[in-house]
Amino acid sequence: MSRRLHRILPALALVSVAVALPPATASSWSPITEGPEERIARGEGRPTPMRRVSIGERAAKIALEAVGMPYRWGGTSPATGFDCSGLVRWAYGRLGIEVPHNSYALWSTGRVVERSRMEPGDVLVFSGLGHVGFYLGSGRMVHAPTTGKDVEIVQLAGSNYASRLVGARRVAPL
Repeated sequence: MSRRLHRILPALALVSVAVALPPATASSWSPITEGPEERIARGEGRPTPMRRVSIGERAAKIALEAVGMPYRWGGTSPATGFDCSGLVRWAYGRLGIEVPHNSYALWSTGRVVERSRMEPGDVLVFSGLGHVGFYLGSGRMVHAPTTGKDVEIVQLAGSNYASRLVGARRVAPL
């Protein structure tokens, strides 16, 4: 091999490695002296665990699609409107889960949940067992209130519903 080729080979090897590697970015640069704390602070390092979304939470999100739709006694669809138990039946039905279209029957569906352990998707039942809604978390609920009103989200603490809440039911497991 010629002397000239001996001098060029290291340069060619360096160029071929540089071409094969992806371009460095500020976020991909990680000096050897950097510890895991710095990488985690940038959002690198340990993967974020995936949170499992319950069926109830999925049903509550579906119920949110009905916000603004009119209340209709006996209603169970976006085409005709909803009553309170019709909203619950429709949302769970979209997930393949049958629940009764009756607030009294919903009171005995699923299992009892303590107020301090309510989760999104739990069915809230109110005094007289004549009204139900979906718990959304953070003290909020979505429900179909009454004739002349639309499906809405309310803060329980700021409404008359808080004092009328008799319990919550968890209709479906994870």
